[in-house]
Amino acid sequence: MNTGKTFIRAVEVWVPSSDRSILEFGGGLYDKATRFAAISKTLCFGRGEGLPGQAWEQGRPIILKQFDGSYFRRAAAAHAEGITCGIAVPIFAGDFLTSALVMFCGDDEAHAGAIELWHNDPAQGNDMKLVDGYYGTTADTFEFMSRRTTIRRGNGLPGLAWEAGVPVFIEDLGKSARFLRAESATKVGINRGFAIPCPIQKNESYVMTFLSALDTPIARRFEMWVPDATREHLVFGGGFCETGGVLRPAPDGPSIDRAQGTIGRTFLTGVPAVSDNAGSEPAGFGAAAAEAGLESLVAVPVISEGRLSAVVAWYF
Repeated sequence: MNTGKTFIRAVEVWVPSSDRSILEFGGGLYDKATRFAAISKTLCFGRGEGLPGQAWEQGRPIILKQFDGSYFRRAAAAHAEGITCGIAVPIFAGDFLTSALVMFCGDDEAHAGAIELWHNDPAQGNDMKLVDGYYGTTADTFEFMSRRTTIRRGNGLPGLAWEAGVPVFIEDLGKSARFLRAESATKVGINRGFAIPCPIQKNESYVMTFLSALDTPIARRFEMWVPDATREHLVFGGGFCETGGVLRPAPDGPSIDRAQGTIGRTFLTGVPAVSDNAGSEPAGFGAAAAEAGLESLVAVPVISEGRLSAVVAWYF
């Protein structure tokens, strides 16, 4: 995982055991955080234990910005690798938890960008509000503005994903009338964003937003794949590559079958999948990744009301 210049430093997947009593290690990308990786691969989490177990217990995404004194079980190893924040997203297919996706970020002197969690409870109103966010080290003003912003369905980046029910990408936040915090984002160097709806079991809505800065993008490439009319194949829905720019869908563009490569495996199982060899992906996708200098990827399902609506792929 080549994450030297990405906002996300590590990614891991936790899956229920055969008797669904614990979460077991299901794969990860750790770049040079080898000690943290070695410890993580030996662990399992009961419901409510550690960051994956808390996401399972609470049934919603979690942003944990303080490891010391918390339920996080790997604090010493994380700090030794410069990892200071964890984000856990439970993924449900109907009533069943398929997995928990965990992402890790870290602080350094120039670590701009943000990962945010937005929430709407219809019993409390029509707006979506910020639950919490991780803003790196250079986005204090943007964080201040975000915590005082409320968003209606269809407005702003979180509101667009909330309304659409599928991931939404905005190439240039500073020039977009759809991004409500454009001025404050531009001041701290945040220039691109994508938002992913995170359906849960309750009648509430969560959206995760990922906001990239030029020097520390969230990932080096972002793709969205959506089922075709037959739901037997995934077709390319667009994306962005830091070296190639906007990736637009085409009527005769590529498709992915179930279980074909990392993205197809997620299509088949509804569980996030990782690969540390992006160049080996089939049907020309690996060749394109290698040409762009991409080494690894994680594919993440978006499942709503028990049906897969999209697969998002992040490349590092």
